[in-house]
Amino acid sequence: MLTIGLTGPSGAGKGTVASLFAPYGILSIDTDKVYHDLLIPPSSCLDELTTRFGPKILNPDGTLDRKALASHVFAKGNEEELADLNRITHAFVLDVTRSICRELEAKGCVGVFVDAPLLFESGFDTECHTTLAVLADPDVRLARIMARDSLTLSQAQARLSAQKPDGYYVERAAHVIYNNSTTEALFPEIQRLLTLWGVTS
Repeated sequence: MLTIGLTGPSGAGKGTVASLFAPYGILSIDTDKVYHDLLIPPSSCLDELTTRFGPKILNPDGTLDRKALASHVFAKGNEEELADLNRITHAFVLDVTRSICRELEAKGCVGVFVDAPLLFESGFDTECHTTLAVLADPDVRLARIMARDSLTLSQAQARLSAQKPDGYYVERAAHVIYNNSTTEALFPEIQRLLTLWGVTS
């Protein structure tokens, strides 16, 4: 089974790109969803996060207050806290991701995208056959994440400023797709990669 590490900054449209490969038998593991599922109490991952960041990241019912955690770790000058968040969550997320990959391979899946915003930072790129980065212009990404996550302009800008520049992905990814306009505009690149990877309909 072909394992493809899929990455890129928030708002670039990784999920959209991955969905265009699904008709060809390449499925996608959304590591953000894996992460969110891991945080449903009772949760060892949530317990570790609470130990590190304190009860202020919890709602009254004991679930994670995602906005409280995000506003803290993405604040300027909190690089150490962001690094700790990633260190704690990566270990849990990657264990589940490996398990899902094994299940899909056993079912005869053609290929799988591991959709991981922090693919290279987590080291999971070394477990993939190849890597694909999806990029988009900052103003496009800003508008997308404001609409998607109901963020204010300042909140969205803080999130973007905490992420790596495009050059980080260009230097590390085997392939790059720019997603600045319509889904239809992506089709030629999708077909090129399918041919390169030897995947047919």
